[in-house]
Amino acid sequence: MSFTNLIRVAIRAILSNKSRTLLSTLGIIIGVAAVIIMMSIGQGSKESIRKEISKMGSNVITVRPGADMRGGVRQDPSAMQTLKMSDYESMLTGLKYVQHVSPEVTQAGQVVNGNNNTTTTIYGEAPEYMTIKLWTVQEGDCFTDEDVRKNAKVCVIGKTVADELFPGGQNPIGRSIRFKNIPFRVVGVLKSKGYNNWGMDQDNLIIAPYTTVMKRIAAQTYFSSISVSALSEEVSEKAIEELTALLRANHKIKEGMDDDFTIRSQQEIMETMSSTMDTVTLILVVAAAFSLLVAGIGIMNIMLAHEGDWLAHERRRPRTRYLTPVPL
Repeated sequence: MSFTNLIRVAIRAILSNKSRTLLSTLGIIIGVAAVIIMMSIGQGSKESIRKEISKMGSNVITVRPGADMRGGVRQDPSAMQTLKMSDYESMLTGLKYVQHVSPEVTQAGQVVNGNNNTTTTIYGEAPEYMTIKLWTVQEGDCFTDEDVRKNAKVCVIGKTVADELFPGGQNPIGRSIRFKNIPFRVVGVLKSKGYNNWGMDQDNLIIAPYTTVMKRIAAQTYFSSISVSALSEEVSEKAIEELTALLRANHKIKEGMDDDFTIRSQQEIMETMSSTMDTVTLILVVAAAFSLLVAGIGIMNIMLAHEGDWLAHERRRPRTRYLTPVPL
């Protein structure tokens, strides 16, 4: 049978079985669309996470205390006191691939203004933190290096804190707020970043000089972490190598010994999240493809059952018998 005849037979079969053709076509369309939609959801989520992380700075590197063994017991990294002022000061000079550095001390607690209060986190930082984390001061100004040297009780606040403590459109600039009974003068309000993909309100924070937070609130001489920005995303790995060598020298860590700190880059976080989303996308596509297969088998069974019924009907239908004429 020629190709033209095959096309004619197929068209004739489609026209004579419109219901089955519609159901088969609908099943194929829905199945293929499901696969495409699942792939799009996975890729869209992956891109959304990458953009969200990029908003925090694609060249950001975070140095944190590392876990350590003491008396045979592994200590929690948050309990370690390995990041000192000397580490921060040594990072400010002599590093080829590092652009900005900011030490960090954090404390969670209640902040109060008159009869208004809310729970937030105060971040003790250097002025360079704004550049590292891509924060923009929308109203007022940021605190200065002079404020850091003088342990000044000044701060900039996020939009959420401003709305909670100064409702009705009040101007918070120059006003005083209290965090754990320590007064801070508001010198600026940050531009809103909203919620991130993990549901965290990025505007619910206070940023103050790290010296003030260390001495007046946290009462500690070590840092919770140190934020660093590399010259560019492409040289982040080289910046990490520089920081690792510097900290190992500062902490007198001998060859073969484990580091008492951890260093993570945004690029590493993005790669981890991308790998996770690739796995999720693959699972979604496999699930959609399996659904398409099951739907196809179901449609095939319906068609075969219909064909079987038709054949049975043809067998049961009485046949017309033609008598042979008897010659006269």
